[in-house]
Amino acid sequence: MSQAPNLRSALRVAPGARVNLAKVDPGDTHGFDRESGKAMVDGLLDRLTELQERVWAEGRRSVLIVLQGIDAAGKDGTIRKVMTAFNPQGCPVASFKVPSTEELSHDFLWRIHRRVPARGEIGIFNRSHYEDVLVVRVHELVPKDVWKARYDQIVAFEDHLTANGTTVVKFFLYIDRDEQLERFRARYDDPTKRWKFALGDLEERKHWDDYIAAYEDALSKTSTDGAPWYVIPANKKWFRDLAVASVVADTLQELDPQYPEPEDLPEGLVIE
Repeated sequence: MSQAPNLRSALRVAPGARVNLAKVDPGDTHGFDRESGKAMVDGLLDRLTELQERVWAEGRRSVLIVLQGIDAAGKDGTIRKVMTAFNPQGCPVASFKVPSTEELSHDFLWRIHRRVPARGEIGIFNRSHYEDVLVVRVHELVPKDVWKARYDQIVAFEDHLTANGTTVVKFFLYIDRDEQLERFRARYDDPTKRWKFALGDLEERKHWDDYIAAYEDALSKTSTDGAPWYVIPANKKWFRDLAVASVVADTLQELDPQYPEPEDLPEGLVIE
């Protein structure tokens, strides 16, 4: 995939860079067209399958894929399309919703750390610890000085993970407001998808600008060399899939996981 490294570089948030989402086109496809892009995804899925098997067999390191995005950005769709390449046995998925009473009785990272993938696993977070500097901020669920301190706490947490063998890769799936509206309408109009639509989604939509500001701060303050953010233009689902698959495949390839050496077996063993 000769063009994949260029995508990885183009979409990555450089450490210390200030993100301005107004300068990002959610419909951008970075020169790829739909037909060839979808064909490339098929090849990338095969590559991901082989790389996951090597990560699992090696059993020394883990990978954490974080998916964030405003409502209807395509987190579930990305898992369904891209992560289908992975054997579920080694690919746990954690979805973080409103914290339970037990979770609220601990620090905000407690429920997160419990779901970090084990060695040999590629884990996926559908939403994550970033909700505590996004929805918590937008709805003023804790004082400002509390959520502002969490940026440094998140960076320290992710540094701890990377120092202990977990590779962290984070995706912000970016759609525009018009695309979100079309997806909400499509959900409501489709009897098989209406269950995914809630009136609360429309209330959240009223806070669009506040969420964009919160995402800009999160992306700017927490993209590091060890746990980078990638801003994925996600208006076009096929490009979203291509971009995420490319970045994950290149990240795994860079780890260069190896099959373990076979055990010392006797010569002439007869297997019956």
